[in-house]
Amino acid sequence: MRKIFTVASLVFFATFVLSAFISAPTVQAATYNFTYSTFFPPTHIQTKVPEAWAKEIEKRSNGQIKIQIFTGGSLTPAPQIYDGVVKGISDFGLSVFAYSAGRFPVMFAVDNPFGYPNAFVATRVINELNRKFQPKELSDVHVCYLFAHGPGLLHSVSKPIRKLEDVKGLKIRSTGTSQLIVRALGATPVAMSQGETYDALKKNIVDGTLVPVEALEGFKQGEVLKYTTLNYSSSYSQGFFVAMNLKKWESLPPDLQKIITEVSKEYEDITAKAWGDSDESGRQFCLKLGHEFIELSAEESAKFKGAMKPVFDEYIKQANEKGVDGEAVFKAAQEMVEKYSKEYK
Repeated sequence: MRKIFTVASLVFFATFVLSAFISAPTVQAATYNFTYSTFFPPTHIQTKVPEAWAKEIEKRSNGQIKIQIFTGGSLTPAPQIYDGVVKGISDFGLSVFAYSAGRFPVMFAVDNPFGYPNAFVATRVINELNRKFQPKELSDVHVCYLFAHGPGLLHSVSKPIRKLEDVKGLKIRSTGTSQLIVRALGATPVAMSQGETYDALKKNIVDGTLVPVEALEGFKQGEVLKYTTLNYSSSYSQGFFVAMNLKKWESLPPDLQKIITEVSKEYEDITAKAWGDSDESGRQFCLKLGHEFIELSAEESAKFKGAMKPVFDEYIKQANEKGVDGEAVFKAAQEMVEKYSKEYK
């Protein structure tokens, strides 16, 4: 009788444990809802690319990470996006290093007028510079990835620029290092964000702008500009960041951090290709409007290139003043441009 009681007790106990296990609530994986601030308008290709990046992260994380993108500077204006990420106003942010003059001396090396042929070269350079020097200037955020736009060229409203002398006396919209370029060419730089430029061109507040061709369509500037000078020998680029709030990054488990890292690495090339595609799209957009693209003679091209030496010297000087070895960073960037220009023609 004792044996029967013991077996019955064991059966009852096992049934109770199994029932409790089955009825216990399933533990749900933690979900993270993040915000992302960008100054690009909602229709711009460089808004579509981050949207695809965010969806890929959501897909690979099985919905654990969801990222809501706020466009057009609606969450934080372009010059404040980096600080917005640092302070947690947004969890992610995309903007231009040049909007914070003097704050990013290592990253600013990319903005020099090295004569970039395309966005692939510029994007390779900025990411390699970051990995090589690991600058302290970016230590207050987690860098997801960096990129840079295609060749920054001269565009004008009413005066065609066919030679270096034609630039003198013009007022040219520019930011960061591109202001030094404008000054070296003999024009007057006028600082403003891309969002302000259309009206400034239309109202003749500025005579032209120094930007990649994509902006002529992406920000509709081609509707008021009539000429583009193909000054590739002195073309510059500008570095962009996609950064995440450091505390939010550190709050993520390693497996989710790995997903963001892997997707971001893939999007370096995807973003560079998007710049190239949008440059070509911008060119076609302008051609339909009767825009003129001006090719420089070999002699004039050499003049434009030679005019850039003061810009290089100034970069090195300013970097040194910020406690960075300006010559070392400049030389590294220049060598990277030469290297990748052969690889990505």
